[in-house]
Amino acid sequence: MTKYLVKHWVTADFIAEKVVDETELDQTKNDLKYNTIPNGSFSFVMVKDSEKVLRTTYEKYDEKLNFDSKNRISDK
Repeated sequence: MTKYLVKHWVTADFIAEKVVDETELDQTKNDLKYNTIPNGSFSFVMVKDSEKVLRTTYEKYDEKLNFDSKNRISDK
């Protein structure tokens, strides 16, 4: 049986949240310090119904790492 790898390029709106104590921000200067950009320490929740598929591709799937010889098919 042939297997295929399906990829969707998707955009969506997310809320990134994290509970921090008062030492991790400066309220006087409105400075979030190390929390300015969300990273792996934040929890991410996707906003319901905000996803949009931009592009979809599929290709024959094998466990080899030789990606040059694969036939790629795109709906773009």
